[in-house]
Amino acid sequence: MVVRSRDDPGGDPDPRRTGGDLDLDGIHAADVIAKGVRGAEPGEVPGRLCEVAVELLPVAGASVSLRSDGMPVQLSASNARAAHLAQLQATLGDGPCRSAVETGAPVLACDLAAGRDAGRWPVFAQEATAAGVRAVYAVPLGSEAVYVGTLDLYRDSPGGLTVRQLRVARLVAGVMTAALTALARGDEPEARDGEAWLSGLAADHDEVYQAVGMIMAQLGVGADDALARLRADAFARGRTALDVARDVLAHRTRFERD
Repeated sequence: MVVRSRDDPGGDPDPRRTGGDLDLDGIHAADVIAKGVRGAEPGEVPGRLCEVAVELLPVAGASVSLRSDGMPVQLSASNARAAHLAQLQATLGDGPCRSAVETGAPVLACDLAAGRDAGRWPVFAQEATAAGVRAVYAVPLGSEAVYVGTLDLYRDSPGGLTVRQLRVARLVAGVMTAALTALARGDEPEARDGEAWLSGLAADHDEVYQAVGMIMAQLGVGADDALARLRADAFARGRTALDVARDVLAHRTRFERD
C-alpha cells in the first residue's frame, strides 16, 4: 500500500514527512560519497572522504585520525588548517577527538570561544580560535566494541549540527570506518614502495615514535615520560609534536637530563 502525504495526496510520499525508511538526505549523501571515492587508490580514500565531508556539511575542514597508544595517528585532512588542528590535538593529548574516542559518542563543540566548550579544552580552544575555528565536531570511527579513531570537522562560525547533518556526518564516518577496518584485516593492496598504504599514511606517526626512542636514550626515561617531554617542549615553543620530533631526528634538538 502506498501512503500519501496530506501535503501531496497525488504524488510520491516524501519520507521526511511520512516517516518512511527512505531518507533523501542520506541518499544524496551516499551519491556524493560514491562519486568522491570513485577511482581512488586505497591511500587516497581518507583524504577524499574528508573532502566529501566538507562538501556535504557546513564545515570548512575535516581530518581523520586513528586511535593509538600515546597519541593519535593523523591519516589525512582536507586542508592545511585541518591538518594543523589534528596535530595540535595530538600534541596536547586533549581536544574533542580524544573525548569522542573515550566516550564512543559524537562530541559537538559548538562554540570554542565561549561557555562550556571554551573551558572543556582551554588550551586547544584558545589555539583553535586563534586559527579561525569556532566549532569542532568529532565523530568516532568504529562500533560499540571498539573505536579506531575519529572524523573531526572544523567550522569557522559557532553553531551546532542539525539532526540530519549529524546523520550525514555519521554516514561519512561509517564509510571511513568500513574502509579502514577492511584494510586492517589484511585486505590492503601493496603500495608502490612495497609498504601497505596504511603504514605509509602513518609515516609521520613513526617519526614521532623514533624521536621518542631517542629522547628515552638521552634522558634515561620510559616511553610515556619521553612522549610527555616531547609534547611539553612542543607546547612551550608553540609547535606540534611532529615538528619537534623532526628536529630531534635531525639532531637539531637534544633533550638534557634535569
